[in-house]
Amino acid sequence: MATTDFPTAIRDLRTTLGTIQAVSDPTALQAKVAKLSEQASAPDLWDDPDAAQKITSALSSTQAELDRMSKLDGRIDDLETLVEMAMEEDDEDTLAEAEADLLKIKKDLGELEVRTLLSGEYDQREAVVTIRSGAGGVDAADFAEMLLRMYLRWAERHGYPTTVLDTSYAEEAGLKSATFEVKVPYAFGNLSVEAGTHRLVRISPFDNQGRRQTSFAAVEVIPLIESNDSIDIPESEIKVDVFRSSGPGGQSVNTTDSAVRMTHIPTGIVVSMQNEKSQIQNRAAALRVLQSRLLLVKKAEQDAKKKELAGDVKASWGDQMRSYVLQPYQMVKDLRTEHEVGNPAAVFDGDIDDFIEAGIRWRRSAEVAAD
Repeated sequence: MATTDFPTAIRDLRTTLGTIQAVSDPTALQAKVAKLSEQASAPDLWDDPDAAQKITSALSSTQAELDRMSKLDGRIDDLETLVEMAMEEDDEDTLAEAEADLLKIKKDLGELEVRTLLSGEYDQREAVVTIRSGAGGVDAADFAEMLLRMYLRWAERHGYPTTVLDTSYAEEAGLKSATFEVKVPYAFGNLSVEAGTHRLVRISPFDNQGRRQTSFAAVEVIPLIESNDSIDIPESEIKVDVFRSSGPGGQSVNTTDSAVRMTHIPTGIVVSMQNEKSQIQNRAAALRVLQSRLLLVKKAEQDAKKKELAGDVKASWGDQMRSYVLQPYQMVKDLRTEHEVGNPAAVFDGDIDDFIEAGIRWRRSAEVAAD
């Protein structure tokens, strides 16, 4: 016999959904969808491709959020009907089906609930993520490349568009650094909890004696600049160097001085871009990322707490926020939330939603405790 107290469980589901709806305000979301739909139907929409992309992306994500709430409401109703039928007929198979549905609805409600916790000033923004290899030599460079693939696979799983802006290859293997954009609303809110030092423990494939190696990589996440942020940088404060792109060959790679290194002289912030085909495109991408980083500096000056958005990431011993252990056992553990799994291969293949959710809940708890 099933031991689940279905009436209580279903009542709890409805309470949780009601809380989510109270915070999300479906009526306001419907109004937002109507406004965005009107903008998306404008005949001159694609005259400005960047603006059009933002409008269509915002419309898609807002409609999806509305649909998820509506479908969950219906799924809870269906679950209640299924349980009533199973109870009347004393059908164990149907009760088992209801049990499985209950678990799925709980999981989907949990994911939707996490979205309501993303209420920070920049959480709705798209994100720029930079990964840098740290202590650990060639293993660290290889680890940085593993993390890049992990995040790109995570985005791919969700259908989030990404653009790799810069890759700096290490001499033997892996990456010195890589920068990419995730072009979807709330990308920053989700990925900001991934910022910090990541640690890998494994038998090094680069050590001919087969010794265990510990290596580190740093992940920085910043919100993408928007047109209304008013981050103007005088030309006199920018130093621009051009150079030939490096790394694996291909069209327009290693053939022209198209790569750009942009330095903001007052702060010393350096941004490099080389993945676009032209110097003009790389310069525009570098300026966009530089503006995003300066946005954080500007806001941090107004509010010291905002410094935590990018953080001071050293990528070395004592700083790690997550450990990926391949030897002598298999485990990935977040040291802040205590969330852990025993399947590193799945994590490196982009299965990191549970870590992101735990991180968002942990951050929100810390904010509430600090108030």
